[in-house]
Amino acid sequence: MSVVLVTGASRFFGGNVVAALAADPAVERIVAVDARMPSRELLRRMGRAEFVRADIRNPLIRKVIDGNEVDTVVHPSVLSRPPSGGGRAAMKDYNVLGAMQLLAVCQKAPSVRRVVVRSSSAVYGCGPKDPAKFTEEMSARTPPRGWFARDMIEVEGYVRGLARRRPDIATAILRFPPIVGARLAGRGVQYFRSPVTPTILGRDPRLQLLHEQDSIAALTHAALHAPGGTFNVAGDGALALSQAIRRAGRIEMPIPYALFHTVGRSFMGPVMREFMREQIDYFHFGCGLDTTRMRTELGFQPRWTTVQAFDDFVGGAALRPVIDPRWIDTAETRLLGLVGAGEGTHR
Repeated sequence: MSVVLVTGASRFFGGNVVAALAADPAVERIVAVDARMPSRELLRRMGRAEFVRADIRNPLIRKVIDGNEVDTVVHPSVLSRPPSGGGRAAMKDYNVLGAMQLLAVCQKAPSVRRVVVRSSSAVYGCGPKDPAKFTEEMSARTPPRGWFARDMIEVEGYVRGLARRRPDIATAILRFPPIVGARLAGRGVQYFRSPVTPTILGRDPRLQLLHEQDSIAALTHAALHAPGGTFNVAGDGALALSQAIRRAGRIEMPIPYALFHTVGRSFMGPVMREFMREQIDYFHFGCGLDTTRMRTELGFQPRWTTVQAFDDFVGGAALRPVIDPRWIDTAETRLLGLVGAGEGTHR
């Protein structure tokens, strides 16, 4: 039996992790924390969980942890882009200072025995010299330039500091790739909503994705079973950007990298204007993750492959194909048949 505290309970990840833990009889109590109230629907889904309105950046969060004798802390709440009206300063304050304050409280709380923190594959950066797959021991070949990546690197440093000072606490870092699904589509994946999708001339990066349901399941699993360490969590397989565009029924428009921002924005409108540095680099180089440790040490297996997760996003987003992917598949099959017949004739 355990008492689990989950941060960001009014947001997608925190709220759904709380709901999943509330349905597990092995968890004695769930304390859901956020500075703002969750929606009525989310509160209903949280069931027996106890909601506490508190800000993790406030030292008073220690009273919540000590008063409830919390033994497990799950911190899935991070901002991938500056909030409206807050700018970069607010984003860094929430991501970095919030995590620093929360982890400092965990270090002083004698009841805490496990801490799970959500991170991102953005910490590996994206560059032309990257390996086919990053293992957890590897670091970025090219220092990440984006705000979100730099925040996550700093947060991970605080988690490792906690592990050194409190070796009795199992501190787990889960690094997620871009997350897709019917209910959650990040700005990076909204890239596929445009009928004409600009790509970088000469590049066809390989994408590795994680389904939204698997992201919630991984955080829930880690809350109950995670050992200490860092874990890449991603769906099996990969998807070339050109394949993704075809599966979404879009028309690919390769353009030089120097024009990717200007021409791309004219086609994509507000979606691409809000692209962060990490997203531009991702659609330039891609990023692959080695998930061996996820299976062998964390003991977690995603239900959705990368291709299945992307297809579920396409179906959930109700994208109307400009070109039916089935027509393209048929045309390719016929073309390959004609090529094969021609080769047979020449022989």
